[in-house]
Amino acid sequence: MKNISLIINIVLAIAVGVLFFLYFSLKSEIKTVASAPASGSVQDVRIAFVNMDTLYAHYDEYMDLKAQIAEKQKKMENELNSKKSQYERKVMDYQDKVQKGLLLTSERQRIEQQLYADQQNLMRLGESMQNELAEETRVLNNRLGNNIVEFLKEYNKDGKYVYIMSHVFGGNLLYVNDSLDITADVIKGLNEKYRKSRK
Repeated sequence: MKNISLIINIVLAIAVGVLFFLYFSLKSEIKTVASAPASGSVQDVRIAFVNMDTLYAHYDEYMDLKAQIAEKQKKMENELNSKKSQYERKVMDYQDKVQKGLLLTSERQRIEQQLYADQQNLMRLGESMQNELAEETRVLNNRLGNNIVEFLKEYNKDGKYVYIMSHVFGGNLLYVNDSLDITADVIKGLNEKYRKSRK
């Protein structure tokens, strides 16, 4: 029994010695790693940003597409409002005839069914127009985004920048140094490319 106790104490003493050695040897290695400079310093990271609010305010293609969508939306609204007015006139005419007692029961049922069908058609038309406009807006936004990315690839073909970020007021970038702003160059290049594509 005394031998087992002695063996356990010897093993524990060796374990404590090993842990003591490891603790102090690793501590010096951690200090060495923490104080060593990184192989690629922060100065090596080349970053630029594009202010998207400014870009969209001065990007000719965006302005043209925005006007195109607004015009289409106005036409759709006018068409829908015209059809709604026609429907409302039919409803008023029906109500007037009912109040004057000019319709048979069978005529009333037929007109009510027709008015209900017209109302459902109007609702479907409104939803269809809304969906069409949303899809067209999505496609145009994708096209604009793709144009911007493709231009930036060409703009950065020399590899001057590692990152080109977008910046919007209230976005993720809380502070940006104006020396990193390439917005004016991007607007100029995008507008030149757009003008050439229109010829």
